[in-house]
Amino acid sequence: MIELERTFLAKQIPDGLKACKSKEVIDIYIPKSLEGHAPIRIRKNGDTYEITKKSRVEEGDHTKLLEQTISLTRAEFMALEKEISGKRLHKTRYYYPVNGRTAEVDVFMDALIGLVIIDFEFTSEEEMKAFKAPFFCLAEVGAEDFVRGGVLAGKKYSDLEVELAKHGYLKLFLK
Repeated sequence: MIELERTFLAKQIPDGLKACKSKEVIDIYIPKSLEGHAPIRIRKNGDTYEITKKSRVEEGDHTKLLEQTISLTRAEFMALEKEISGKRLHKTRYYYPVNGRTAEVDVFMDALIGLVIIDFEFTSEEEMKAFKAPFFCLAEVGAEDFVRGGVLAGKKYSDLEVELAKHGYLKLFLK
């Protein structure tokens, strides 16, 4: 499956976000030893579990990714989680309606608390190119590796401050 998406740093927490549908996401990226973005992850996504491999369709194009996913049972996820030494990422994903679309608002926890990233997915390149970001988006960062899950995993917020400062990003907290 080819995934078309645009990714933004949040300027602010959208009003009413806490009331939106949400789910806990735990990602474990492997191999742990790989610098940069690890291509494979196991994921707890609410009540679903999976293993996914992502790769760019074309080098340098951050908007199109080839995504291969296999469903796992909870027991399989739990077994892999214990056996695999990977970089972890923990967040809550909120599904926020805006302008007839759904924004996936990721509010990071643990060592990345204060980081909020927003994704929008599209069904065509034309739709993606025509999209205008809503007011609560600060800067588009999908082309930057530092916001990719496999790069964020295992990091602390302080590890990202230089990159975030380039975009004028300020820590955000969901109250």
